[in-house]
Amino acid sequence: MSPFTLLRASAAVALSLTTPAAGETLLVTNFYPTGPGSLQEALDAAAASEERTVILMTEADGTISTEVGLRYEGSSPLVIHGNGVTIASPNDVTLLTAIGPRLLAITGARFSGPGGYSLANQSTGAAGKGIFLGAADAAGGEVSLVLSNVTVAGVAGHGIHVSDCARVDACGSGDGAAGDGSPASLRLELNRVYISDVGQGRHDADGLRVDERGPGDILLTAVNFTATGVGADGIELDEGQSGSVIADLVRADFIENGSYCDPAVLETFLPRPPEATFREFELIAADLPQPDATAPDLSCIEADVETFDGGSVAAYAYGIDVDDGFDIGEAGPGSVIATLSIGQILGNFDEGYDFDEEGPGDIDVVFTGIIGNGNLDDAIKLSEEDAGHLYVTATAVELSSNGGLGLDVEEEGAGDLTLTLVGSASAGNDGGEMGVEAAQSGSGAGNIYVVDTEIADGIETDGATLDAD
Repeated sequence: MSPFTLLRASAAVALSLTTPAAGETLLVTNFYPTGPGSLQEALDAAAASEERTVILMTEADGTISTEVGLRYEGSSPLVIHGNGVTIASPNDVTLLTAIGPRLLAITGARFSGPGGYSLANQSTGAAGKGIFLGAADAAGGEVSLVLSNVTVAGVAGHGIHVSDCARVDACGSGDGAAGDGSPASLRLELNRVYISDVGQGRHDADGLRVDERGPGDILLTAVNFTATGVGADGIELDEGQSGSVIADLVRADFIENGSYCDPAVLETFLPRPPEATFREFELIAADLPQPDATAPDLSCIEADVETFDGGSVAAYAYGIDVDDGFDIGEAGPGSVIATLSIGQILGNFDEGYDFDEEGPGDIDVVFTGIIGNGNLDDAIKLSEEDAGHLYVTATAVELSSNGGLGLDVEEEGAGDLTLTLVGSASAGNDGGEMGVEAAQSGSGAGNIYVVDTEIADGIETDGATLDAD
């Protein structure tokens, strides 16, 4: 008898769950948030097991409305077949929290917060998330999140958050600070996942956020993924110690993300002038002009300050912290390795793709069939800052009408830069002034190859050799 035959045969039976035997399948027979036959009761029973547990919803397409969110605290792998269920809350809470499992897999479910958040209507609490998976402190190997046919919408904080940090919302920088993570790698496998209208209740709240602060990797595979209307980054992957970020996305779209820190609202709260330069000893740091304290969220306003050797201010520039479609940050030994195929980056408030690698390690990225249009800054920006190489191949990529460059790549350390453009096009970027810029500012070699590609708005190379047909 298949699990789905069992599900249908048991649909009318209300079960009071007990500790499951190894590998037992648990049935959820109603849409109550707690009590006999509820999903929370099944989660509690699964947490008491040391073996993999499967939870099946016996009724389709209903709504579980929870005031406080659902919670799983167990080390055993957990699989939830949602059968079209919606897990919702009228409150600013995390809808599903899972602490400790090596595997959390969810199919056929929707997670829906109250929505309506904005810079003018911020979260007053912890900024609830859609799904949160926290790795156990001592976890090794891999901790995995597998989602299929899952939608997340309307939460104030991250839509989906996976973290191995000891303090999940206050990760250390990866240099031994409190909050550093477990030895585990974090693996995410996403299929038909849709994230919309999340992260609008708190600064730096992303559609999908992964924080890895131990020696493990971040491993992301996504097919048919969409992040749209997210307050911060559509996806942000932060790898903070030794370990790489390896991402493979097919048909992934990032549309109009990064808007929480709305420049149209915050511009009037910047210091006047918002940027300036000074002679030595003319201005000390304590006398820097400050943003208007009545700004809706001061964390949205950031300052870039340069100082002389003596400590006085050489220059400052205040800006508003808008965010990207897809942001990767890799700090420490390790590389960024990514393939992105048949996707769109449209109308994001900062860059479309923004990948940065610090420390020993390479950036090796292949773009195929990507459309980047109308992003407020660069469509694609890649920066390799230390020892390591930067390899970029773009085939059938169309970049147009972006506020910054179409493609901006820079190798700042001792490694080599190799950029290959094949069958691609760039037009109308940076106000028509520049489409592609490739800079080798370190000691390595720089080579740019342009084949069957039209760059109507110009290409600039700095420290690199251009070979164009």
